[in-house]
Amino acid sequence: MHADIHLQLHHLNAAELHHAAEVRGPDAASPPLRVQLGWRLVELGLRLATPARQPIAFAA
Repeated sequence: MHADIHLQLHHLNAAELHHAAEVRGPDAASPPLRVQLGWRLVELGLRLATPARQPIAFAA
């Protein structure tokens, strides 16, 4: 491909991304509350499922 074609494809892709960003609006960056809560519950479950670290006992 010629460099001109790559430049045209880049401009088309950038225009599509700008249009998608305008349609979604500025608040679309943060996921819905339900998704955030779900991931927090997953994190909590993983912490509960991981065994606690035992301190190393040194012999005196």
